[in-house]
Amino acid sequence: MNNYHIVLVHPEIPQNTGNVGRLCVSTNTRLHLIEPLGYSLDDKYLRRSGMDYWQYLELSVYRNWEDFKARNPQAELYFFSTRATKVFWECPYADDSFLVFGNEGSGLPVEFYDIYRERLYLLPMAGKFHRSLNLANSAAAALFEGLRRNYGKKF
Repeated sequence: MNNYHIVLVHPEIPQNTGNVGRLCVSTNTRLHLIEPLGYSLDDKYLRRSGMDYWQYLELSVYRNWEDFKARNPQAELYFFSTRATKVFWECPYADDSFLVFGNEGSGLPVEFYDIYRERLYLLPMAGKFHRSLNLANSAAAALFEGLRRNYGKKF
């Protein structure tokens, strides 16, 4: 069992959250959702993309970022954004890390870029036409890098 957490801040697309939920179930990772959400947790698209995995998901939902911080005061937070300057290979991936991702339309809340400047990491993209990777793909890439580093064959 790993000690990682994925945090989605104001996710907008249910299919992405469903896919991240499947990822979390498959890797024993807890999923944290920060409201407002762009969909209902009863959404058929969320259930479809999460398939029959959703019932096994360790899920926490928070009213807002302050609620999340109050309920996880010791959280070791790492943020992933296209606006970061450090590459995710530089992320320390401490034990019990919380990997934080913004929403599909606007990314992380604007104030996060100042508050958490030293904890921002980028997934590099070499393609000619890119804005960002899909949220579920980004979460998978970041999570598996931490798992590879810290759990290797034990996973």
